[in-house]
Amino acid sequence: MFATLSDRLADTFRNLRGKGRLSEADIDATAREIRIALLEADVALPVVKDFVAAVKDRARGEEVSQALNPAQQIVKIVNEELVTILGGETRRLRYAKSGPTVILLAGLQGAGKTTLAAKLGLWLKEQGKSPLLVACDLQRPNAVQQLQVNGERAGVPVFAPEPGNGVGDPVAVARASIDEAKRTLHDVLVVDTAGRLGVDAEMMKQAADIRDAVQPDEVLFVVDAMIGQDAVTTAQAFLEGVGFDGVVLTKLDGDARGGAALSIASVTGRPVMFASAGEQLTDFDLFHPDRMASRILDMGDMLTLIEQAEKTFDQEQALKAAEKLTTGGDFTLDDFLEQMQQVRKLGSMSKIMGMLPGMGQFREQLDNFDEREVDRIQAIIQSMTPAERANPKLIDGSRRARIAKGSGRQVSDVNNLVDRFFEARKMMQQFAKGGMPGVPGMPGMAGGGKRGKQKAQAKKGKGRRVSGNPAKAAQQAAAEKEKAAAAPANPFGSPNGEEVDYEKAAAALDLPQDFSKYLK
Repeated sequence: MFATLSDRLADTFRNLRGKGRLSEADIDATAREIRIALLEADVALPVVKDFVAAVKDRARGEEVSQALNPAQQIVKIVNEELVTILGGETRRLRYAKSGPTVILLAGLQGAGKTTLAAKLGLWLKEQGKSPLLVACDLQRPNAVQQLQVNGERAGVPVFAPEPGNGVGDPVAVARASIDEAKRTLHDVLVVDTAGRLGVDAEMMKQAADIRDAVQPDEVLFVVDAMIGQDAVTTAQAFLEGVGFDGVVLTKLDGDARGGAALSIASVTGRPVMFASAGEQLTDFDLFHPDRMASRILDMGDMLTLIEQAEKTFDQEQALKAAEKLTTGGDFTLDDFLEQMQQVRKLGSMSKIMGMLPGMGQFREQLDNFDEREVDRIQAIIQSMTPAERANPKLIDGSRRARIAKGSGRQVSDVNNLVDRFFEARKMMQQFAKGGMPGVPGMPGMAGGGKRGKQKAQAKKGKGRRVSGNPAKAAQQAAAEKEKAAAAPANPFGSPNGEEVDYEKAAAALDLPQDFSKYLK
């Protein structure tokens, strides 16, 4: 969504690196580039003007002029101003003190309200609530059926007393849904209303009538993030006609420029509360302005990644895998496949990698990443026997040919997988033991690889070679025995040097007796 904006800002900040001080010309040039980047991202002009003015004022202040690294201070200022125009703090839902909480969804037709209603229902269910979806979109063909199908997928019940397709009174359905929620003990109602085509006075009045009938605790304006500055115009029309408390952005995974996300909160004064970034029902979460600003500036979004991992990963499996690594147990190819499948539950690999800091420079590679690679790896591993998965060292040439044939892959693919597995297991074991791969002297490193082993062997020196001929070996042993007998006795202890008398050694060297402690 923000690829173009991120790239332009990254180029702008790159030009500031290495400068000990920022001149007035540097600040003006940076502000000009930021202005162009925001306008290209389709951000509303009033928002751009206020944003650039705030950045220039702060850039001329003491926090930059007295900073050790002015370029980093400019990045910090831009980040803070982005958080401000995105809404500041994360806004959370308000729940009713008594009775069911009513959440009313409104917006243009095609913004994705019906699908979003099911996503919100699933999210509320994960928060420990008992939601009920209400089908009040009785105008659009099959809107009621769509909500019922999505509700079934999400495991959330749907209240749909009318068939829709132009039949039924949406205001009466909305009013009846409150009694239904009380009867069935549901504590949250999500009311899906009909979409509007542009600014339609009649449909606006219908939305206002539904609002008056149910007295919602939250009115959420659902907007397609890909429509650019039109989103701001539509939002203002809804704000005047119906009113809303927060904004939900859909289709954030699209290739639009993202100006809606940066404009709505600033222009309407209503915060963005939720964001939908995918087709799956789980691609929905709270909107965090600070995390979105961090993504735009290519600083990553580790908090969201960690939260998704905590929700997705099987803790018991993760603990078992960690225990195998730390206790020296066998980490098998089955464990390797389980870990990959756990990661896959987070979503697409390109999306996961995009949450890591500094991945903007690899955007082209991420966009071209083949998501079917995990399927290929799974096919290869599942073509192995249980013994081969438990001990990959058994996999010789003939076995690799059989596995490749069974998985429909090349032998080179099997070789690559086995090699990658051994490298990954070695690295994970070193990390689990507190080691750092490739760093000599760290735990588990044995002097830092082959070169360290060679040095250790060189220090040992050459030992006495024993002939393989029994007669020659006996002659060598006899010669060694005679040599040992002819050698002078150790003046400081036993002839074989098993024990040293350090006091005798000190006297022989004409040293003071108390010096013997330094010889020990």
